[in-house]
Amino acid sequence: MQTELRGITSITLISPNEPTVMIGERINPTGRKAFTAELQAGDLSRIAKDAQSQYAAGARVIDVNVGAIGVDEVAVLPKAVELVQQAIDVPVSIDSANPKALEAGLKAAKGRPLVNSVNGEVDKLRDILPIVAAYDAAVIALCLPDGKGIPMDPQVRFATAERILEAAAQHGIAPDRILFDPLSTTISTDPNSALVTLATARLLRDKLDANMAIGASNASFGMPERELINIAFMTQLISAGVNAPICNPNKIALAVRAIDLLLGRDETSMGYIRMYRVLEKLKVQAV
Repeated sequence: MQTELRGITSITLISPNEPTVMIGERINPTGRKAFTAELQAGDLSRIAKDAQSQYAAGARVIDVNVGAIGVDEVAVLPKAVELVQQAIDVPVSIDSANPKALEAGLKAAKGRPLVNSVNGEVDKLRDILPIVAAYDAAVIALCLPDGKGIPMDPQVRFATAERILEAAAQHGIAPDRILFDPLSTTISTDPNSALVTLATARLLRDKLDANMAIGASNASFGMPERELINIAFMTQLISAGVNAPICNPNKIALAVRAIDLLLGRDETSMGYIRMYRVLEKLKVQAV
């Protein structure tokens, strides 16, 4: 299975046979008070800088989310998408729970973007899939069933993925345009949560040959040394088949390239070495 995303001229391929593709998560006001305040004040100056820094650290898709209290997403999201693609030539992941904002972002995007996200809820499938189809986009599909909360049974999550596949097919959306999210929940509230996520990822890869995205850092919420947990979990996720993690590449890029190296996806070791050199140069520039 190969998922193709496009920027203005660039192409990003997501496939089990390709190195892991990092989706940069930083353009998001969640947990970022300064960015939230800027968005509320109409200041979008941080967006291009965040896009460039994530690209420099190896992200090849940039997630764009401007959802904050007091922000008109329908007006601001397309501006943010344009700022990202003016700064760097990459596909964008348009991230909003508002269907009108998603459509506004898709209208502004160049190439083939990614929609973040849809799930198994009937209303979500009804509202989001026609938009994805109309703009020939790809979509992240969360393995979250309708009205039942987050299931802690991998088989239930997998069954939800199958239902989303069926619904997507009715709109002409092929499986290669879907990145499934096996769902990451906090390890601090349930010690088995990571095991359920990994089991779901293996089912998706083994039975559907699916490409997968995930917000891996959700697992470490509330824990000390979160970055250590994130790296340990990322190692297991990528080994289980996740190949498009949503992450902060400025913190985790070298670990991702090390994982690819150890899994035989970097035959000459140059992917790891190039990333090491880039990150060392960025450290010098930051001094």
